Amino acid sequence: MKFYKQTIFIVLLSFLFNSCSEDTIDQIQFGTLTGKVVIKDTNEPLENVQISTNPVSTVVFTDVNGEFEITEIQVGEYSVQAELSEYITSFEPASVSPDRTSNLAISLELIDATNISPLEPILLTPEDGTKNIATTVNFAWMSSDNDDDEVLYNFELRDAQGTVLEAFDDLKDTVVTVNDLVIGSNYFWQVQAVDGVNDPVQSKISSFETQGIGQNRFVFVKNVNGNNVVYSGNEPGVIAGGTEPDQDVVKLTSEATNSYRPRKNELVSKIAFLRNVGAETHLFTMGLDGKNMQQITATIPVSGFRQNEIDFCWSADGSRIFYPSLNKLYAINNDGGGLEVVYEAPSGTFISEVAANGVNSTLVVKTNDAAGYNARLILVDATTGLETLAILEGLPGAIGGIDYSFDGNLVLFTRDVSGTENDLYRRLDSRIFEYNLATTEQIEFDTEKLAGQNDLDPIYIEDEGAVLFVATSNDGVSEKQIVRVKRSTQIDREVIFTNAFMPEF
Repeated sequence: MKFYKQTIFIVLLSFLFNSCSEDTIDQIQFGTLTGKVVIKDTNEPLENVQISTNPVSTVVFTDVNGEFEITEIQVGEYSVQAELSEYITSFEPASVSPDRTSNLAISLELIDATNISPLEPILLTPEDGTKNIATTVNFAWMSSDNDDDEVLYNFELRDAQGTVLEAFDDLKDTVVTVNDLVIGSNYFWQVQAVDGVNDPVQSKISSFETQGIGQNRFVFVKNVNGNNVVYSGNEPGVIAGGTEPDQDVVKLTSEATNSYRPRKNELVSKIAFLRNVGAETHLFTMGLDGKNMQQITATIPVSGFRQNEIDFCWSADGSRIFYPSLNKLYAINNDGGGLEVVYEAPSGTFISEVAANGVNSTLVVKTNDAAGYNARLILVDATTGLETLAILEGLPGAIGGIDYSFDGNLVLFTRDVSGTENDLYRRLDSRIFEYNLATTEQIEFDTEKLAGQNDLDPIYIEDEGAVLFVATSNDGVSEKQIVRVKRSTQIDREVIFTNAFMPEF
């Protein structure tokens, strides 16, 4: 009986097992998925398109005919993905039936075909055809894309001959600043919008013209990013019709070099100035418009006590320039030839400044010691090299900023009446004085200087009818202003230029 029961149980278990196995095999069925991928609109076959499915099955690639085949794929519903670089990925539904072949037709579209180009850049400033623009130009434009692509910009600036002067690529901002353009010149600019998908979109070409010197009467210096730069400018309100300073300011020298102490000669239409060349300081000349620069000195540089305190001068006819180098005063032709020693001060003495008049060969020369003090103002005959008169000597404190009237009768200078002497050569109460050679009278030129300020670097202008000078605080770091005071109305201090110094007229 026991054996009988076991036999029945085994037969029953075997029947159940075999029944379950047969049911499972019947549920897993397979089919085949084929297809062809072509380019939309042209129906050209696409090779090497990656074909994958969701749910996941085998990944295959199309052949040279754009065809693919996935065998032994389980029966079911699928999303078939076709992917190829530079084409929009496609998703197509597919139904796989048991022991049958399901076929798909897939077309892919180039990304460029649906991507929208950026808008044409609109050039905002400077406006097309604008004239009298400063030599530092801030360019601005606007554009955008019509989709989600990032837009970058290519900027190009050309001169009138078509030469590319500045080019910036892959700009994210829609603004660019360009410095040191040539005064009185025509320029052309254009911007490209680039989204990395479509061809670049060009803006229209815009032109502008930088300002010339026009009737600018003044030359002066500003400090830009640590370098001194020579500028020209005009009378307050000459063009604008108002009384605001800083009219028609035009840059004449580059911000990349240290150029200073401009001296103008109208007869030869040139401006001479000092420029640092390596460790030395040399004389240069340029036209009144800043063009045609030429280095004048070479073998004997300009040197002495504190380079920013050194001054030189033209001869009245503009044929020569007088300049100091240590204890010697040199003359050199305005083309760089004819170098000669005009005067030699005692050893250990520095010649710092020189000024000429318009009627004879007499020069006013300032000498001082290595600290800038023990200054003397003397007259020197440029033809004989002899000292003819001591105007000022034996006074404590700083003396400087000399100028000589055209008729040879008046000498202008500054003196720190506080008598202070220090290692920093700091002046506490520098005032303007005038010495009359005919009467030997010395008077203070009243400028209504405020307490705690210095008046520096005075020059005669308007046929000695006015004095142009620098007004600044005696702290040595505050803003400098170029101020005019007329001899007939010495109570009017008229600011001509702000943040400026070393004036010339």
